[in-house]
Amino acid sequence: MTNAAPPGWYTHPDSPGLEHWWDGTQYTQARPVAPVQPAVPSQGAPAYAVPVQYVRVVPAGVSPKSRTVASILGFFLGGFGVDRFYLGNIGLGVAKLLVGWLTLGIWPLVDWIIILVGSAHDGDGLPVTEWS
Repeated sequence: MTNAAPPGWYTHPDSPGLEHWWDGTQYTQARPVAPVQPAVPSQGAPAYAVPVQYVRVVPAGVSPKSRTVASILGFFLGGFGVDRFYLGNIGLGVAKLLVGWLTLGIWPLVDWIIILVGSAHDGDGLPVTEWS
């Protein structure tokens, strides 16, 4: 018993540009070898366009919330506690909404200043320091 190759298409050493069908005993049919396509597109227009995605990288230990958004919300809607809701301080947002008017605008002003100087914290206790 011989260890012959199984039937299939093989390149023959005498004709490197062709593949031959090996039926288990002999080579029979022949076909040209498919040309190898280049992996890199040719110079010119790209074959496809990949959209560029911008990801905001936040350092570890810093809130992903924007200080700019918080300060704008605090200035315009601070009397309703919207800045606290945005930062994730839901309890203080509800308290500010319900009884903030009793402070005659002092509480929203103080919160807005706290946000501007960078001393505000989000609901997870992380400092809100990134302007974006």
